[in-house]
This record gives sequence, C-alpha cells and structure tokens, in this order.
Amino acid sequence: MDTETSLLLLAAGVAGGIINALAGGATLITFPAMLAAGLPAVIANASNAVAISPGHLIAALADRGKLPPPTRRTISFVVIATVGGAVGAGVLLLLPERLFLLPVPALIAFATMLFGFAPQIQGWTVGREKAAALPSTGASGAGLGLACIYGGFFGAGLGVILTAVLSITEPNDIRAIKALKNLLATCVSLAATLIFILQGAVRWPETLAMLLGAMIGGYAGGFLIRILPAHIVRQFVIVAGALMTVVYAARYWF
Repeated sequence: MDTETSLLLLAAGVAGGIINALAGGATLITFPAMLAAGLPAVIANASNAVAISPGHLIAALADRGKLPPPTRRTISFVVIATVGGAVGAGVLLLLPERLFLLPVPALIAFATMLFGFAPQIQGWTVGREKAAALPSTGASGAGLGLACIYGGFFGAGLGVILTAVLSITEPNDIRAIKALKNLLATCVSLAATLIFILQGAVRWPETLAMLLGAMIGGYAGGFLIRILPAHIVRQFVIVAGALMTVVYAARYWF
C-alpha cells in the first residue's frame, strides 16, 4: 500500500469517525474509500466493517446505564443479533464477486435514503413509546433477524433499521431503545468481523489505516459536536451518498 492510499484511508477514517460522532452514517464515506483504494468489493466491505466496528461498542458502553436487564427476551435478542450478523457475513463471503458488485449502488442508495429519513423514523419511534403490548418474541425475532442478517452482509444504515424494528418490538423510552440498538449492533458487528477475520477476508494494511483514522475522528468528533451543527454533517453525508450511488451505478450498471 503506497503513501497516497494510506493517507486516503486515514482521511476517510477521520471523516467517518467525526460523522459517526455527530450524526452517524460513516459507512457511506468509508466503504467507497476502500473501493477507491483498489480493494475488491467483498474485501472492501469486510475490511470496512472491521475498521469501523469499535464505534458500536463505544456507543453501547457510553450509555450502558440504560441497557435492559438480562431477561430471557433480551438474551434471545442478543443471540439473534449475533447469529444474524454471522449469517450475513457468511452470505457475503459465499457470493461471487460479480454478484455482490451488482447490488452495491442499490445498497448505497438504500443506506443513503435510510440516513436521510432517519429523523422521521426516529419521530415515529417516539410515537410508538406508548404502545400497549409487546409482540411475541417469535414475531419480534423474525424482524430483528432479517435486520441483523442485512447488518452482517453490508451494514450501512443498520442503526436506523434496528431503531425502527425495536420501536415496534420494544415500545419503551427512546433512550432505552437507542441503548438496546447499540448493544445489538455491537453483537452484529463483532460476529461479522470475527467471520471476516477467520476467513482471511480482511486486508490489514488498509483496515488499520482506516481504523486509526476512525479513532482520531471519533475523538475529534467529541469536541466538534459542541460547535458544528449536526444538520450540516447530515447534509454532507446525504450528498456524498447520492454522489457515490451515481458513481457506482455508472461503474457497475452501465
């Protein structure tokens, strides 16, 4: 890996770390950066997942006081998230490269739309807080399982998807939903990254360069959140996601 590529990935990691700290949506910046560094799409996705995975764990630990108690239901959700993340990662690695390339523009577009409509989804989540009854664990687990398989397969927008699913399955205060979302996203991320590492799907020089940048960016984001309006960051991410959708649609579809 040359110096120019290292600096590109470091800068993308810094930007991703800042974006995650302020608004979320780092994958819309970091995954295209891995592709721009010349990695095959599947390897780029796996390496990106490893590089940004600490963010979920840090978020979960930051609000651990609102994590739910280890009830049977919560434990079952953790198991579902872990298995779902592993299944999604396995599906990714089993797919031929050309079959993963085809949906890449659509996946980026889908994640960008989720990110763009996140405030509306979160507003709907708040409206669900007063729901009277919980769905059955089986029905809840089915929706959660599909979300977590997607998270292990690609991951962009997983936080928004989990928030929406949990608002239905776990009507509660929004902070508790966010805490549970962070816990489950951590399980998905750890399971997927473990599969990627064990299967040798991670390019470590590129991953470590981005990981270093993400750590720097996350730390810097803690300061910038005090002065930089989150809506500006959100607009930047949405524009970048839309641009990347067009670029990769032109590359892989036309």
